[in-house]
Amino acid sequence: MENRSSINNIRTLFPALNQRVNGKKLVYLDNGATSQKPLSVIELVNEMNSGVNGNIHRAVHELSAKTTSLYEGARDKVKNFINASQREEIIFTAGTTASINLVASSFSQKYLNPGDAVLVSEGEHHSNIVPWQMACDRTGATLRVLPLDDNGCWRLDLLDTLLDSSVKIVSVAHVSNILGVINPIEKVIERAHSLNIPVLIDGAQGIVHSRVDVQKLDCEFYAFSGHKMYGPTGTGVLFGKYHWLEKLPPYLGGGDMIESVSFEKTTYTQPPLKFEAGTPNFIGMAALGAAIDFILQIDTELASKNEKEIVEYVLKEFSAIEGLTLYGQHSQNKIPLFSFTVKGAHPTDLAMLMDKMGVALRSGQMCSEPVMDRFGTESMLRASFAVYNTLEEAKIFILSLKRAIKMLT
Repeated sequence: MENRSSINNIRTLFPALNQRVNGKKLVYLDNGATSQKPLSVIELVNEMNSGVNGNIHRAVHELSAKTTSLYEGARDKVKNFINASQREEIIFTAGTTASINLVASSFSQKYLNPGDAVLVSEGEHHSNIVPWQMACDRTGATLRVLPLDDNGCWRLDLLDTLLDSSVKIVSVAHVSNILGVINPIEKVIERAHSLNIPVLIDGAQGIVHSRVDVQKLDCEFYAFSGHKMYGPTGTGVLFGKYHWLEKLPPYLGGGDMIESVSFEKTTYTQPPLKFEAGTPNFIGMAALGAAIDFILQIDTELASKNEKEIVEYVLKEFSAIEGLTLYGQHSQNKIPLFSFTVKGAHPTDLAMLMDKMGVALRSGQMCSEPVMDRFGTESMLRASFAVYNTLEEAKIFILSLKRAIKMLT
C-alpha cells in the first residue's frame, strides 16, 4: 500500500522520528513504554481540538453528533480489529491499568470472598498485580503466583497445583513487557476453563506485536492501551464477554452509565455505557480509531519479517558482548524487546550515555519489581522496537551500546 510498502516509508508517517537528540539522529527504542504517533492520528486530534469538538451522547447539535459518530465509530473499529462478537463488548478506558482496575474492582465486589484466590504470574507488570492485591485486601481472598523459570517462561508444570475451585479468576500477560516473551496464554485459558475459571489477559504488548482474535482466544477479558499502538495517551480498551459485563457491577458512577436516577434508587444502563461514567476522552478514542486504521494498512508480512530480523540480529550481537546478561528466553517466541544488564555498568548510566548518542532506552525497574527480584537485580536496561524501527537502527543501538560499555567498564 502507498507509503507502507517498506519500513522507511512507514517512518515518513511519524514526524517525531525525524528529529535530533543531543545532536544525533533519534533512534527511539522505548516503544514498550509508549509509541510515537502517525500523521493520521495527529491530524485527527488537531482537527477535533480545533473544531469538531462537542460532548458525546448529550446533545442534538451538529458538533455533538459528529463527535459521537467518531467515538462510536472507533468502538466499531476496535470490535472488528480484535474480532469481538458484538460492539457492546468494547469498553473504553484510560488504558490497560484502568481496564484491569475496572475488572479487579467490579469482579471482586461480586465474586471474591474470604478463602477465594486470584492467580497471576511472577512476570506481571505492577498494573496486573497491585489491583488484585487491593481486591484481595478488600475481600479476604489470597493472591497466588505462577512462577517463572530461569528463561522467563511460565512454570506450566506447576499450573495444576495452583488452579483449583478456590481460584475465581486468572489474570496474566499476553507478552511480558520486561522479558519480551510471548506467553502460552492459550494453554492457561484452556486449563482455567476446564475448571470454569474466567481469564483476563493483559494485552498491552500483545496487541502491538500480533493480531488478536478474542473469540479464538476465548478469554473472558482482554485489556490494552492506545498509546502503545500508535494512538493517544489516556486511551484504552477493555474487551469483556457480554454476559460477564452484564453481571459485573459498575466501576464508577455518574453520567451516561445510568438508566434512571432518584434519591431513593438508581438503576444502571447496559454495557458498554454502564462502565463509561462521565465525559470520556472522546477525542482520544476517535484518534485510537485512526491508529487502528493505520495498523490495518501495514503489510503484516513486512512487519513480521522486520521484527524477526531485528530479534535474530540483536540476540546474535548480545551473545558476543562480554558481561551482558539478557533476561528472557533466546528463541523465536519473543518480540523485539530486550531487557539486560552489563556487569560493571549500571543500567541508568548506560541509558544516559546512550541518550547522548541519540538512542532512547528505558532503565530501572520498569514497573515490574517482582521480575527484578526473580532475577536478582535492582534494575535493567530495555530496548523495545516498533514497526517503524529498522535493522539499521538495531545496528546503531549495538554500536552505541558497545561504546557506552567501553566508557563505563
